[in-house]
Amino acid sequence: RRVRPCPAEGGTSNPSKRHRERLNRELERLAGLLPFPQEVVAGLDKLSVLRLSAGYLRAKSFFSGKGHPTAAVLLFPLKHDMYLLISSLLQALNGFVLVVTSEGLIFYSSHTIQDYLGFHQTDVMHQSVFELIHTEDQQEFRRNLHWALNPPHAPKGELSPEEGKSVGSCAVTYKLDQLPPENSSFLERSFVCRFRCLLDNSSGFLALNLQGRLKFLHGQNKKSEDGSVLPPQLALFAISTPLQPPSILQIRTKNMIFRTKHKLDFTPLACDAKGKIVLGYTEAELRMRGTGYQFIHAADMLYCAENHVRMMKTGESGLTVFRLLTKENRWKWVQANARLVYKSGQPEYIIVTQRPLLDEEGGEHLRKRSMHLPFTFATGEALLYHSAYPLPGFPDPFQNKGKTSKSKKISHNHGGRSQKNGVNSSSLLGTMMQQDNAVY
Repeated sequence: RRVRPCPAEGGTSNPSKRHRERLNRELERLAGLLPFPQEVVAGLDKLSVLRLSAGYLRAKSFFSGKGHPTAAVLLFPLKHDMYLLISSLLQALNGFVLVVTSEGLIFYSSHTIQDYLGFHQTDVMHQSVFELIHTEDQQEFRRNLHWALNPPHAPKGELSPEEGKSVGSCAVTYKLDQLPPENSSFLERSFVCRFRCLLDNSSGFLALNLQGRLKFLHGQNKKSEDGSVLPPQLALFAISTPLQPPSILQIRTKNMIFRTKHKLDFTPLACDAKGKIVLGYTEAELRMRGTGYQFIHAADMLYCAENHVRMMKTGESGLTVFRLLTKENRWKWVQANARLVYKSGQPEYIIVTQRPLLDEEGGEHLRKRSMHLPFTFATGEALLYHSAYPLPGFPDPFQNKGKTSKSKKISHNHGGRSQKNGVNSSSLLGTMMQQDNAVY
């Protein structure tokens, strides 16, 4: 990340603006120090930068307290030889590593959580685990965080963590003489909970078996109300594996999950390395095409637009299965979930997590999809598949094929509407008309 240069001495700017610029520079510098790939760091807001920085420092303190300061690099995707080894082992593992504090904060999650739940590592680090767990399973998870499986109940009328109370206020602190030895069988854990899953197309939750034990979390330097330093507290160290073993197909496709970043109108802004492999485009090529709907199959446009509207209202699109155009002019089925990222309470951009599907899977989803509009013309199928001649009063988008130089001379008014046929080039219809008939 490039840090913005300081304003020249004597520049005319008010104190609040100078303070804001100085704060932004420090946050940019802090973001550049985070051990994550550039495309991930570029999508972080200011609060996420602070949250992840705090999480990384806590993790580093834990390993330093155990006498292994270099082991902290294993927690994050650094360019390190040992990380490559650990990363390979995590990919071979049918599950992901999860460490949860006694307060219910996710102290650490391996990056492979994205392959199973669809959430990126940066989405969950230093967040409440109860936001991911099914409401009916939250009490079971809370029980397993307590060494005696008997957590104190919140007083009557008090809000639980998932209802808005801070997770830290529900933590129970122990003295070391109140706990069994760390290698005691009392601290072993094996239980099942349902976690939110962005990749699931049925219930939206995935049942996971968490197997591990409670261990002391060293190096956190937490203090009690009177200011005295608390001893290390217990945290759950577990491996989370799906109850149902993955199929060969799921094993093949889970490593190709990719993320894209878009403007609020779905114009592409960025794409991670896996997305460039799946689609074949560079980021510059994605941005050159204009609206993101130009990459979507005409028969899927209204279906995607409906979920786009839902996301703008609720913050999340839900699972959406559609076809994307690759650089080789082939259609690739993907299963996607889009969500809004907010800044200062206002939506700023869209992050989409996408998983490639086989043509057979995509075709099955297409058959199940209910058609909300009775006319196939509304989806573009009539124009591209069933109409041999242009319909009366409707322009033929392919009549000038091979005459691109002439089409470029068509003038546009300020609203982006062609004066020749009155179709807005940025509308769904205009986008569909700009797609090349040859790709069908």
